[in-house]
Amino acid sequence: MTAFTERLRPTIRLRLTLLYTGLFIGAGVLLLGLTYFLVKNNLDNQAVPKAARMLDGTSKAPMPPPEQGVEATDRSVEVAMVRVRDDYQRKTLNALLTQGGIALGLVGAAGLGFGWLLADRALRPVHTITETAGRVARSHDLTERIGYEGPRDDVKELADTFDTMLGRLARAFDGQRRFVANASHELRTPLAINRTLIDVAVRRPDATADVKRLGEALLVVNGRHERLIDGLLTLAGTEGVAVDAGPLDLADVAGHVLDQAAPEARERGLTSRRDLGPAVTSGDPVLVERLVQNLVENAVRHNRDGGGLSVTTRSRDGWAEVVVSNTGPVVPGYEVETIFEPFRRLGNDRLRSDRGSGLGLSIVRATASAHGGTVTAVPRPGGGLDVTVRLPSRTPVPVLDAAPRLDAPRVNSVPGAG
Repeated sequence: MTAFTERLRPTIRLRLTLLYTGLFIGAGVLLLGLTYFLVKNNLDNQAVPKAARMLDGTSKAPMPPPEQGVEATDRSVEVAMVRVRDDYQRKTLNALLTQGGIALGLVGAAGLGFGWLLADRALRPVHTITETAGRVARSHDLTERIGYEGPRDDVKELADTFDTMLGRLARAFDGQRRFVANASHELRTPLAINRTLIDVAVRRPDATADVKRLGEALLVVNGRHERLIDGLLTLAGTEGVAVDAGPLDLADVAGHVLDQAAPEARERGLTSRRDLGPAVTSGDPVLVERLVQNLVENAVRHNRDGGGLSVTTRSRDGWAEVVVSNTGPVVPGYEVETIFEPFRRLGNDRLRSDRGSGLGLSIVRATASAHGGTVTAVPRPGGGLDVTVRLPSRTPVPVLDAAPRLDAPRVNSVPGAG
């Protein structure tokens, strides 16, 4: 009921049109009324002489006989003059109201059309701001500006404020990308050095059994820290930033990821099933591969020994979909949304660190959002999840020769995208 009521509410353009038309018709009614009283007053002053002239040669009123005297004659003439005057005034004023009302209706209808056009022209700067905001939201190109040139009014201030906001957002995202690049180097290098030193220490001939056990434990911890940092950096570098989009098929990506995950799946005794139909989309190949990889790794590691794993790719309703299903522990419906939050695990996995850092599905959602897609998870009745990622579909363009085609879709790179 609320949505239906919202649809019935007039738009701002319609409200402005009705306001313009109402003011125009109100002014016309006021002018018509003023004209009516002015004409009526003027007729009151001029009707008696005109009636007298009309009676001179045109009046057919019966004249009293001479024996009634001059007095009766004057009274009859006066009555006839009053009758002619009233009839003349009534016809004139009725014609004024009728013709003036018709003219006001026609001009009001024309005013409604002109008001609609004027309202569109008045809202054109707002439309420009809205279109710019939509392009920025879709392409994440924070370098675009409105650049509105006009008088210093409310619309000018709104456009300038929006440009200022875009500038600050661009600087903020540039700072984030620089931080991610610097953190990638500063955090990974010490961990790589630690891994090398521990590996050298445990491989020394004089290393005792205790040293080897300690080294192996430190390597496990170091590996977990490396995965955690990789996940954090991927998450920070994916959320809300532009991607270098290019055509790719989710079937190819899923097949490659499944081949890489096959050894780990065999160790767990999992039965893998793949149904890889064409699912062409646009995206960053590295990020999309990481998205599918996280889904498959999550399905393998959060599974029961001897369970099942299924990966499906398809195109449907203008979307390219990849669906990853697995068996495993029962997931309550009220906890499905929480698994997409960073560092959230379910059940006994909250106490375990060997199954990941809790960032896998967070990275999946951030990557899907950066590509204009969605991700949903549905619990399976017997345990496990069905996770579906939908990305905007893209129709493949056949390549006939090496020369560039003029009608081929053009993909613009986004300045500053990493």
